[in-house]
Amino acid sequence: MKLPVIKHLTQFIEDNDEDFVVETIETLEALTEVSSLKDEELDVIGELISNMYGAIEVNKMIKEGTPKKEALNTFMQRVLGSIDK
Repeated sequence: MKLPVIKHLTQFIEDNDEDFVVETIETLEALTEVSSLKDEELDVIGELISNMYGAIEVNKMIKEGTPKKEALNTFMQRVLGSIDK
């Protein structure tokens, strides 16, 4: 996951609507079923999906009243904490 990408997607959600990102995730998930995709291509799609889910999670925290910067930092700390385990 990349914080700048999540931050950009979070801003996109604020400017537009979360439904756009949800529908994009669904489309990308459907693409992963294409049997001719290479592992590298699946990795890129997976990274995009992860970043989009991250932005949705950050947006949820913002809606609950967490300041944007704090929500981004909290989310990334959670991600890094789960990797360290």
